[in-house]
Amino acid sequence: MKAYPLKFRPIYKQRIWGGQKLREFFDKDIPAGEKIGESWELADLPDDKSVISNGELTGQTLFSVIEKYPKEITGNENFSGAFPLLTKLLDAQDILSVQVHPDPETCRRMGKGEPKTECWYIISAAPGAVIYKGLKKGVTKEQFAEAIEKGNVADMLAKVPVEVGQCHFLPAGTAHAIGPGLLIAEIQMPSDTTYRVFDWNRVDEAGKPRELHIEEALESIHFDASGDNLSVTTVGRLVDCEYFRIDKGHQGKNCELLLSAGQMKTLIIISGFGTILGAGADPLEFKAGDTLLVPAVCEGAIRFVDDTQYLTVTI
Repeated sequence: MKAYPLKFRPIYKQRIWGGQKLREFFDKDIPAGEKIGESWELADLPDDKSVISNGELTGQTLFSVIEKYPKEITGNENFSGAFPLLTKLLDAQDILSVQVHPDPETCRRMGKGEPKTECWYIISAAPGAVIYKGLKKGVTKEQFAEAIEKGNVADMLAKVPVEVGQCHFLPAGTAHAIGPGLLIAEIQMPSDTTYRVFDWNRVDEAGKPRELHIEEALESIHFDASGDNLSVTTVGRLVDCEYFRIDKGHQGKNCELLLSAGQMKTLIIISGFGTILGAGADPLEFKAGDTLLVPAVCEGAIRFVDDTQYLTVTI
């Protein structure tokens, strides 16, 4: 295989809290008039597998290509199984449910679900935008369960004002919600296990409330941790956990950055545009909103035509 940087067809997800911001901000070809809350940019889940959209591998899934060329793509000839990341762009025009994702131990204890640690990079934020990130200090399981019954779960959560450029880390077991008016890049473990505990008493288009998972959520939340201990970063190494590492990059107009072989990289372009040159294929143009997977064997250069901000994710 002559490995080269890969682009993918986005997988759009309609959500009750979504909108059209992905079209307005990144020129995504989302269905007009629909509430699109998520664009899955790089996915390898059983029912949602990213399909390559450039070069000789066009039309093949990420899973099938890694299965054929594990060393060339990942750098590990013994690599097997699903791709270990899920990256998304989120458009939160309304508030998301209060929810939690389980950690590996909770999944084993309950005998179901997939663990999910994640982070949110704030791309755009309306004035006064907030997230709910972890519990207030001292909140117990009993107090939280009582709040669910009374409908005042938000009073138990740490309400955090956010700004563009921040990265918020949310380890599995953290109760959380995204407030309205936010455009976010989400990097996470490859899991779609979500336990909703409160949905702000809203209903869907059919007039029905969405399903809640109160028992599972109470089992999954880490009540011995509070939002006070959760990190927020803005420059350099944004996240360094056992599942992934994220670095923030910024290059000015007409700059060039060498692309070295040896490590697979996922690039999430936040702003600007440019071209990847000499990496085993024709020049590959990229722009804001693109996610690229650079195989481990690729060498070349990234030419930043415009002032560009980007995230580099490694595992």
